[in-house]
Amino acid sequence: MKGEILNGLNDPKQLEKLYRSNKAQFKKEFSTIYLEVKGNKLADFWNERLHYESDEINWGNGRELLFVIIASLLSGLIAKLPKILSINEDFFYPRNVGFIIFPMLMAYFVGKNKLALSKIGFIAGLTLVSLFFINLLPNVKNSDTLILSCIHLLLFLWGVLGFAFAGENPNNHKKRLGYLKYNGDLVVMTALIVIAGGIMSGITIGLFSLIGFSIETFWFENVVVFGLPAAPILGTYLTQTNPQLVGKVSPVIAKIFSPLVLVMLVIYLVAVVYSGKNPYNDREFLLIFNALLIGVMAIIFFSVSELSSTKSPVEVWILFLLSVVTVVVNCVALSAIVFRISEGGITPNRAAVLGGDVLILVNLLLVTAQLFNVLLKKADITGVGKSIASYLPIYLVWAIIVTFLFPLLFQFR
Repeated sequence: MKGEILNGLNDPKQLEKLYRSNKAQFKKEFSTIYLEVKGNKLADFWNERLHYESDEINWGNGRELLFVIIASLLSGLIAKLPKILSINEDFFYPRNVGFIIFPMLMAYFVGKNKLALSKIGFIAGLTLVSLFFINLLPNVKNSDTLILSCIHLLLFLWGVLGFAFAGENPNNHKKRLGYLKYNGDLVVMTALIVIAGGIMSGITIGLFSLIGFSIETFWFENVVVFGLPAAPILGTYLTQTNPQLVGKVSPVIAKIFSPLVLVMLVIYLVAVVYSGKNPYNDREFLLIFNALLIGVMAIIFFSVSELSSTKSPVEVWILFLLSVVTVVVNCVALSAIVFRISEGGITPNRAAVLGGDVLILVNLLLVTAQLFNVLLKKADITGVGKSIASYLPIYLVWAIIVTFLFPLLFQFR
């Protein structure tokens, strides 16, 4: 593309066409040649266009703000349904917590991407089917399959949200990596909003207590219950309309935490050997081990989504070593669950953990192999992102199996 940009420096229409064909590559190639063509009026214009960042917050238009307000209110009302309709909270929240947030976020991206009616119907159909299914499951006490179904339903809804995010190009690996980046940015922005809301709640409750009013119960039942679901909705809106807000924060977080997690993981594995504890004979320890595995894998995937546009050898080495250590952790967890199955037989929990560990191991091996090829200069860094993006639908398929088939296969036990 570099040659095409140089040839089009006197043709505004050609440059616009190149930009729209691949915005990320255009910006990358243009940045490498700008110093050579600086002074050309069209080149100077494109440099400002590609690198301009406004210091002001873009609050969008009135229609978008109205959507955020209505969506936040609807999410709060859904969260309050147990109080409004006298529904058992232990029945409602485990099954429906995902429907408090995800449908609103899906609606946001459906509108933002202006999806065709067929795709809107597909997204709405999947959401409604999962809503009816999870709420029609028998309320069996101590049902492992019910718990597994509720947990994996969140992963399923997350996948459907990804479909809405990708718009008309769900198979585009850049869109999928963009979805991972959006999730990382959303975590950062939502955490900031929740912290600010927590400070405001503490100040408000404290001020009223000084004049003799105890508003804790009222505040939590009528303000916090609306505020918490509103945080990710507002966070999504802000990250999409103002990418510069956390666009520079997320990469810094990825760069800081990747080496720290690597060091922590190595030290932890050494400590495990000396502690005498192991996942083979301690069920709780195995659960923690798997939770650690999922957390570290998420950090790797988020870091790769941030790294895909750079070629820093140090960062690649850190991610490669982190992937290798995580593969070791995965192998230990996988061998432990196989050992427990051979000793005590198959159960819904063991089947779910086994399947999840196998999928994660395969994905980590693919990522590790790609990172190794990058270090050997045999592959481009974008191949790492592609290996992650192409694997995401497999997790969605597994979520569907556990959510919808496990209760039936294991007879709701």
